[in-house]
Amino acid sequence: MGGWLGLTQAQLSRIENGRAPEELTKLIRYSQILGIPGELLWFDRPGEPRTRATGGSQAPALTVPVIVGGQQVALPIDRAAAHSHGLTDLVAELASDSGEAGAPQVPMPRGERAAPGSAHVVPLASLEEMQHLAAAMQDAGRYLDETVVGYFGQQFTRCKANDGQMGPLRALPLVLGVLDAIQSRARDVRPQVRRALLSVGADGAEFAGWLYRDLHDATSAAYWYDRAMEWAQEAGDLPMQGYILLRKSQSAYEDRDATRVLTLAQAARYGPWNLPPRVQAEVTQQEARGLAMTGDPIGVVEQKLDEARALLGAADDDPDSLGAGYDEGTWLLRSATCYIEAGKPGRAAALYGEVLATGALSRRDEGYYRARRAVAHALGGEPDAAAEEGLTALRLATATGSSRTTRELTRAAQILTPWQTRPGPRQLRAALLV
Repeated sequence: MGGWLGLTQAQLSRIENGRAPEELTKLIRYSQILGIPGELLWFDRPGEPRTRATGGSQAPALTVPVIVGGQQVALPIDRAAAHSHGLTDLVAELASDSGEAGAPQVPMPRGERAAPGSAHVVPLASLEEMQHLAAAMQDAGRYLDETVVGYFGQQFTRCKANDGQMGPLRALPLVLGVLDAIQSRARDVRPQVRRALLSVGADGAEFAGWLYRDLHDATSAAYWYDRAMEWAQEAGDLPMQGYILLRKSQSAYEDRDATRVLTLAQAARYGPWNLPPRVQAEVTQQEARGLAMTGDPIGVVEQKLDEARALLGAADDDPDSLGAGYDEGTWLLRSATCYIEAGKPGRAAALYGEVLATGALSRRDEGYYRARRAVAHALGGEPDAAAEEGLTALRLATATGSSRTTRELTRAAQILTPWQTRPGPRQLRAALLV
């Protein structure tokens, strides 16, 4: 449970023995991760208005009977994902067998058992993969091999591909489910498999840290970044260790901790590892951000930005390499952030606008960088432009559940306080209150 929710054992114990959490964003996230039906909640989730259940109208969960070692194991599957993977006939057959549309859940036959830890890791599996995975969940020492490790890595890759459009609440259940499977089985596998498993786990834990950052949950983000570092160290994955320090530096920026932004970026750059050129470029640009925040001259900051751009130009285009998502557009957006910190908001707003005009960003990223552009316009004394960008960003933040974007919009609204009687800033402030 704690692994799914991103809680330590101590935090989970406090919830169990003390006062229940009342913060709505946490309740929404927990209900999403645990798969609690909307009609059982007292609140509405974003885009999921509650519907009152009527006598037995809820369709039963679907399970696939998988034979493992001569014994039948009931493996839960995700209905929508099964359709998308060409398993429509199977879903129809299972629904018919279970009495779809109103029949109560059929109890599992004697001798049939659910595969522990499987429910959250199989929604994108083929039937053959499900059989292998079910065996690995039952007997990790015998069946959890490089193929299963590769399957776990594929799940993280797919979640990363969809994260920008769907938002963190949609990605977290699967990510945390796979991480729980990795964490609970790592002690049972062979040493060479364990190293590969922990290397994939480090990648997934780093991604979980990012998802929690997007939810503005710094405690959970730090927990998963620490797990990522621990697993990368045990796996002997030196470049990943440097990359996690970069992520920690970026997380420190969200708290505007200038010293940590700079020192963590420098630790990532000068550590005992050889970072891929693309990651070297990203780390160098993060160092430029830290220098801008700590008051270095604009010339020093721009020199670092130029150095980062040169490193980026020398990087290959391998889509599977570490830091593959860092590109020219990202360099422009991060440079804009450096100009904000260096006191050049007009230059920052222009750079944000250049990238936003391409239409190449995901919904989540578009919302965030429109919020950042709203901050730049506000700092530059352009309240109407700031409010216009802010309102667009707020709609996108609501659609993707990005609390990180909402936090930036709150900053923009605070900067706009001197213009709060103007229609645009007043409308933005009212929308944020709602």
